[in-house]
Amino acid sequence: MAAPPNRGVDVSVTIDNSRRLCSPATILADHPVNVADGVAWWRAAVRDRVLTELDAFLRANRIGAVHGIAVDDIARRYVAGGKCLRSTFMYIGWLCGEAPDAAALRAAAALELVHAFALIQDDVMDESALRRGAPTGHVAFADAHRDRRMPGDAARFGESAAVLLGDICLVWADKMLRDSGIRPDCLYRVWPRFDAMRIELAVGQFGDLLNDVRTEPDFGQVLALARAKSGNYTVRRPLELGAAMAGCDEPTLSALSRYGRAVGEAFQMRDDLLGVFGCADATGKPGDGDLTQHKATTVVIAARQLAEPAARRELDTLLSAPVVDAGATDRLRALITASGAPARIEAMISDRIGEARHAAESATLPEPMRRVLDGMGLICVTRHP
Repeated sequence: MAAPPNRGVDVSVTIDNSRRLCSPATILADHPVNVADGVAWWRAAVRDRVLTELDAFLRANRIGAVHGIAVDDIARRYVAGGKCLRSTFMYIGWLCGEAPDAAALRAAAALELVHAFALIQDDVMDESALRRGAPTGHVAFADAHRDRRMPGDAARFGESAAVLLGDICLVWADKMLRDSGIRPDCLYRVWPRFDAMRIELAVGQFGDLLNDVRTEPDFGQVLALARAKSGNYTVRRPLELGAAMAGCDEPTLSALSRYGRAVGEAFQMRDDLLGVFGCADATGKPGDGDLTQHKATTVVIAARQLAEPAARRELDTLLSAPVVDAGATDRLRALITASGAPARIEAMISDRIGEARHAAESATLPEPMRRVLDGMGLICVTRHP
């Protein structure tokens, strides 16, 4: 029988008789000095199970080769290699109000299919060549078109096929959530929020497209759109989905929402820093992608606002060039660093993590769950170039 809402004492997850993930309470007792290590271990175990559920789902819903193109293999690149942060946060939300449950974890795994949809479409819009160290979906489809000497434009074919694969992932997400085995009352509570999250994600992406073509987007607008496009759907909405699915009360939902908003913003700002100063070997995507793609990110806009007039003019000239080559990228990085923008963004990240800790401490949750939230916040912002 499930525990009463908001009790959440044992946050282990029993998958079957042969596999059990330790509760954070047990792990934290084993890591008294470095709580983050204990939380990271638990999160990695949850990720393994999420990936197992996704693998089973994809096997059961195979598309098969289409004219010799292995569509399933391309889909797996987006589903199988991620950090599974969204599904983990949704499951944490569930554990704030209910007992461990395999069906709830399976429902949370559906968010990784939403994420696959978003990544595939984002790669098309950004004309990205790499994702997690491998060719992006539209590039893989275009390569398959050329290899098979198909008629027509290979690039256009690749983009069109990738858009369709993204649509399939979005439908798969619905199916995986609906067929997860979660109780009908839980499914009833989660579905409106699931729809709202996906709409918010798409609207945020549309606003991001507009920001990239505006001459002088405002920092506040850029941050708000980053929050809607990525931050909210990475942390805040998944937590709310899991907590609502578990039947948590309004004070708990409100506290988790405040925590999720703060960590989500911090996560996106860290991502923006990596988009300028990251390393492809570490991030799996071009480390200068936000510069070469003329992205209006928080770090870029902050640099424009903080730079001296002469440096701002040089920034604008380099950023508006049709092609940003390696030399221009190096110069842009130097100008952005000299402006003080990276330090400003780092300070904002630190502030958001402080806000998140305060929100988690205000919630009526067992101490192990608050420490899990604290550890997950640090995991979200300690990614390195």
